[in-house]
Amino acid sequence: MNLHLKSSLFQIDYPTVNLVNLFEFMLKNLRVFALLLCLLTFSVPASTQAQRQNFNRERTYDVQHYILRVSFDRKNKIVFGDTTVLLKPLQNNFKTLELDAAGLKFESVRLEAENKDLNYRQANSKIIISLDQSYQEGKQIAVRFKYSAKPLKGVYFVDAVVEKGKTIRPAQVWTQGEPDEAHHWFPSYDFPDDKATSEQFITVEGNETAIGNGELIKKTKNRDGTLTFHYKMPVPHSTYLTSFVVGNYVRISDNYKNIPLGYYVYPGSENVVPVAYGTTKDIFRIFEELTGIDYPYNKYDQTIVANFQFGGMENITATTMADTEIFFSKINKSAVEDLVSHEIAHSWFGNLVTCKNWAELWLNEGFATFMEAAYREKMYGRKEYMRKIRDDAFEFIISEAVIQRPHGLFNLTARDVNKLFETPAITYDKGGAVIHTLRETVGDDAFWKAVNDYLERHKFGNVETTDLQRVMEEASGKNLDWFFKQWVYGTGFPKLEVKQVYNPTDKKLSLTVSQTQKSKDLTPAVFQLPLEIEIQTSKGTKREKLHIKKRAQTFTVALNEEPKEILFDKDSKIPIMTVKQLPLIKADGRKAR
Repeated sequence: MNLHLKSSLFQIDYPTVNLVNLFEFMLKNLRVFALLLCLLTFSVPASTQAQRQNFNRERTYDVQHYILRVSFDRKNKIVFGDTTVLLKPLQNNFKTLELDAAGLKFESVRLEAENKDLNYRQANSKIIISLDQSYQEGKQIAVRFKYSAKPLKGVYFVDAVVEKGKTIRPAQVWTQGEPDEAHHWFPSYDFPDDKATSEQFITVEGNETAIGNGELIKKTKNRDGTLTFHYKMPVPHSTYLTSFVVGNYVRISDNYKNIPLGYYVYPGSENVVPVAYGTTKDIFRIFEELTGIDYPYNKYDQTIVANFQFGGMENITATTMADTEIFFSKINKSAVEDLVSHEIAHSWFGNLVTCKNWAELWLNEGFATFMEAAYREKMYGRKEYMRKIRDDAFEFIISEAVIQRPHGLFNLTARDVNKLFETPAITYDKGGAVIHTLRETVGDDAFWKAVNDYLERHKFGNVETTDLQRVMEEASGKNLDWFFKQWVYGTGFPKLEVKQVYNPTDKKLSLTVSQTQKSKDLTPAVFQLPLEIEIQTSKGTKREKLHIKKRAQTFTVALNEEPKEILFDKDSKIPIMTVKQLPLIKADGRKAR
């Protein structure tokens, strides 16, 4: 998912962060303040628990397949549903089936094979079904539900916009599933750690198109003039990625290799496609090259919708995007290119390999954000890659400076899913910048090998941070406990103050580095920072490596003459960091020139 257009709206290129740069950045980028003002209305309690918690959900069954049949009462905004859930128990003596279902009015609940009515009750957004007998582990069960709903979430009805008799924007019906809105329109196991195949039968008005997940098997014209679109998604996926969009659309078709590409836009807006989506095939090619994994599905559609609360959503094979964001491409193509690449990246990071629980959401969104930069690097060069990484780091640092969000990338506040996307500067911006730092820590070859191992090993499955740490350690041969403890499970970021003294007598530069960040909750008093500095003199440039491991630490560097400039982390290998360099002084206490 992409929450909003990213920071390519304000291009900056600072080699390292300092307080003056922060002030200039804040003045120049009013858009960040708009985001911060929104975020300030929320409050997330700080966690004082240093240890990791278990955010996984207990499972007693494994859903194999969903068959979803839907139609609509547009005037009253009602969804009519007919869903079959095929599942297998994960334990013997399975007698009771509990599914997520919020606001669904059930007409019937039946064991499909025998067409036998089953007893059920509803409580706390659940439907609890008493099966006809006890089933053993692995035995397939099919339960069919007929119901209606006037959803508060999950399905959204959008009215047409008509001016002077001309339809400017057609009426639409679209879904949003992440994090747990799917069960507002079909009974399901609505948590990311269960994956199932799916098919949909979507009945719409005769002049409309329905876009669903997977391959379009058939389009049937009904006696009443409606159309039914049958889609089939043969690859298992998490429930939140199930979607449909209904409306009057024009489809612009293309292909990447043997993969059909579809761009669904409003009639009369076809000219936005080459501007907004013109690099789609390049993005596919680059992501396949970087990951070593071919695109794993049978099509890829991109559809615009109105009144969408996010920038885009990576519904499997059928990404949904806010029309306002796509039309913005005519003003700022680069920002929309980030959005398009972000959602395509989810085909690997989020859809193919999915976070096991919502505390691990950063594995989806951090990687998708990082891949925006990785795409830029391959397409436009290293400078554009670093521009994106630095922009993301600045957004996180500014957000932390103003609101001091307490959770780490591993999100200890994730049980409240309603607030899951209220801290994008952590999950997205910090996530992408930390993955960049991980790349710099283990080295390029080890990093991309580990990425390939990560995707291959957990293909069509679910992951936790420990899975990522394991492949990175295996590929690099390094122990990365310290890295994940401070950057993933910890909060905040390092703030360095550097005292610089040059002694002309013994020709030595003394650097005393102090970490000044406040140690509270999960923010470390000491970050471990393998840094490189560049020292410029009139005779040339010298590079030195500093490994900071203490709250205050002094380093001595031999120099033949007084330094003209000292640059900390010039290449932004650790972009989430501020450095305040005190004026260079000579050993006798006089300020250097």
